[in-house]
Amino acid sequence: MDTKAFYKLSYGVFFLGVKSGDKVNACITNTCIQVASNPTRIAISVLNNNYTCELLKESGSFAISLLDQDATFDLIKHFGMQSGRNVDKMAAFQLPTDDNGNPYLGWAACAVLSGKVVSSQDLGTHTLFIAEVTDAKVLSDKDPLTYADYQNHVKPKPEAPKEDRKIVGWRCKICGYVYKGAELPGDFKCPVCGHSADDFEPVYE
Repeated sequence: MDTKAFYKLSYGVFFLGVKSGDKVNACITNTCIQVASNPTRIAISVLNNNYTCELLKESGSFAISLLDQDATFDLIKHFGMQSGRNVDKMAAFQLPTDDNGNPYLGWAACAVLSGKVVSSQDLGTHTLFIAEVTDAKVLSDKDPLTYADYQNHVKPKPEAPKEDRKIVGWRCKICGYVYKGAELPGDFKCPVCGHSADDFEPVYE
């Protein structure tokens, strides 16, 4: 299976902010679609290992920012490639919040939707949340960042392996899982987060 075929699907890149009690966190997700109207409902999918997923299950509400063409890899890396269990992702930022205290981006985003979870389903690696939209705001007139834009123009290209160093494994840049071995199969998928071989980096001896 050529997993790059999934890059052709037209969907966006999103900042998901959640507040549960005094705990606040955010992550990056690429799954948010409208699934119903009157009332308007959306579906989002979040990695089960994510701290944000844990908080969302506790709180039942969220704000999801639709990233725009100004979004940088550094922004996506900060919120999407480290865990809020280990790092306070919010410490360096003063973000606006919705009526439930959920943070959203005041920059690099063209819109924000606030949602109240009405149902959820465990999909194995992810949980699918169905939510009623309680508020929506347009933040800018810039075009949204699509997943294809991210793959083709925002995400850095992998560096060629250095010949003088021995590769002993491959690390998933999304969740940190390490595949042991010098050769990573081209069709390999991370058993933790489901990302493809393109999202792995070499681990040197």
